[in-house]
Amino acid sequence: MTAGLLLINLGTPDSPTTGAVRRYLREFLGDPRVLDMNRFGRWLLLNLIILPTRPAKSAHAYRQVWDAVRGSPLLYHSQDLAVAVEAKLGGDWKVVLGMRYGAPSIEHALRQLVAAGVDRVVVLPLFPHTASSSSGSALEELYRVAGARLTVPRLAVVPAFHDDDGFLAAEAAVARPVLATLKPEHTLLSFHGLPERHMRAADPSGTHCLASPSCCATLTATNRDCYRAQCYATARALAARLDLGVEGEGWSVSFQSRLGRVPWIKPYTDVVLPELAARGIKRLAVMCPAFVADCLETVEEIGLRAAAQWKAAGGEELVLVPSLNASPRWVDAVAALASAHT
Repeated sequence: MTAGLLLINLGTPDSPTTGAVRRYLREFLGDPRVLDMNRFGRWLLLNLIILPTRPAKSAHAYRQVWDAVRGSPLLYHSQDLAVAVEAKLGGDWKVVLGMRYGAPSIEHALRQLVAAGVDRVVVLPLFPHTASSSSGSALEELYRVAGARLTVPRLAVVPAFHDDDGFLAAEAAVARPVLATLKPEHTLLSFHGLPERHMRAADPSGTHCLASPSCCATLTATNRDCYRAQCYATARALAARLDLGVEGEGWSVSFQSRLGRVPWIKPYTDVVLPELAARGIKRLAVMCPAFVADCLETVEEIGLRAAAQWKAAGGEELVLVPSLNASPRWVDAVAALASAHT
């Protein structure tokens, strides 16, 4: 009997060209879970505003991180993880990668597992925190393609792992040598942002999320599925493991990659950076625990653009802590998560 492990990540263009990026953005931003508005409004925004201008700019950004041999860092780091986890789990497992957008698709990955004769499939969306636009969309697509099969595969889904001990240990293991070398005066934990309305929609009480400055101070039955609250929980756990000191002094949280004019969850990374520099901080480490593989948002947005902004604001050194990629502790953690859900 063979078990299958389907690792799901977000996706990437096929190449760093304007045409390839346009195709990718059309699929990505055409997802109603990503641009959650009425169909007509989404069509207008996508086709009249975003697609005429953004692909060229994004293609330029992708070229800054594209490897001449292996291509997209998100893709090859995710592929390396799949290979390493399969080796860790042993011969009774088949591990494949599927991307929510672009290639290899979730449908293609599921076909690979079925063709390999697996009798059960563990599904691990590689998103530590719960969000409709990431894990929610990935699972909706998974259930669509699985349900369309004549024989629906047996599926076991690994939930958000923001507080998993293996995940946190892997993050700390990657960060420690970087922090020991840099000796930063402050560590910023920058997570991917989301519109504020997504937090309110995830609040079953309708009265807790974003209703006070302390709404994410602890995880409760009310906010346990709130993306922002889960991010803060991850940040507190990592700060404790890494001895980062007091929140606000030794470390802080911010949110990056916002799109459009609607309010996104705060504080914004590009606003926090000059504030930290104005406090006289010169050496800054940035961790991005929402991303388990290095990608455009880590290498280009933080490692290049944020680093340039930091120096322009008066800082001296901004160092990006690498993502987990296929690091040994992360391989161990993924294997453990898969084994626990067979």
